Amino acid sequence: MTGTETAQDELYERLAGYEGRSAATAGVGKDPVNLPMIRHWCEAMGDAHPAYDGPGAIAPPTMLQAWTMGGLSGHGDRSEAYDELFALLDGAGYTSVVATDCEQEYLRPLRPGDAITFDAVIESVSPRKTTKLGTGHFVTTRMDVLADGELAGTHRFRILKYAPAGRPPKPDRRSSEPAAPAAAAPRRPRPVVNRDNAGFWEGVAAHRLLIQRCGDCASLRLPWLPGCAECGSPEWDTVEASGAGTVYSYVVMHHPPFPAFDPPYAVGLIELAEGVRMVSNVVGVPYDKVRIGMPVRLEFLRVDDELELPVFRAGGEG
Repeated sequence: MTGTETAQDELYERLAGYEGRSAATAGVGKDPVNLPMIRHWCEAMGDAHPAYDGPGAIAPPTMLQAWTMGGLSGHGDRSEAYDELFALLDGAGYTSVVATDCEQEYLRPLRPGDAITFDAVIESVSPRKTTKLGTGHFVTTRMDVLADGELAGTHRFRILKYAPAGRPPKPDRRSSEPAAPAAAAPRRPRPVVNRDNAGFWEGVAAHRLLIQRCGDCASLRLPWLPGCAECGSPEWDTVEASGAGTVYSYVVMHHPPFPAFDPPYAVGLIELAEGVRMVSNVVGVPYDKVRIGMPVRLEFLRVDDELELPVFRAGGEG
């Protein structure tokens, strides 16, 4: 075993020692569950489900984490163990971070007036992994969210702490081995494909933008979900989007700079002719010429030899 491999094993042993340690204890939501926040969330998401409005309303289940957020001022309840773990990763050269995915489990509805508390634990730290972004460790944190002292749901959040491709982590100072050669130019991050959205990406590979359609109430949904937001049915099929759409909203990305991206560029919330919305890049015009209401047309952009992505070209009514 080389000196570098020994150092990596020793580092992982230290990282794994943080598994099971507290990330936050007895955190308190800054606000009880309330109708104004529910309304703002539903307006932002375009969700008009009647269960979230009026007498007897409940909060959308996907708001679970929102009630625990500390805002700009934070909570001040993050544990020393969490800070130590991140300092250890930073010191080893894994200074970049990207959120990779989250999982939520819902045990009871949240209702206006519920007081929110939460506890979080560092659930797992992965062995060293090499990804398209770079090499690093996945850190999973589990948060238990309680409403008036009763467990209401669980939120798992996973990040990757990594050294970007082309900038390897710091070598072991005790090793005389030469540093590894720089990697090739960074490529776009790969989409996270799972059992719930695999069909969408299969459609993209075939140059088809597929929208889920509920098998019971025929409501359309995008992005893909395992169940219907309108009636809860797990039955569904798909319809193919025509490709026509308009810019419903957009942002211009300037910072942070990220490997394989060349800011500034426009990211649009596109309203498709079918009535659903999706996020993608707006191409074909300078970033500062993108406007709300601008007609766009679907096309598929090959970004490298393995990956194509749906994007929207401005000016495409046809």
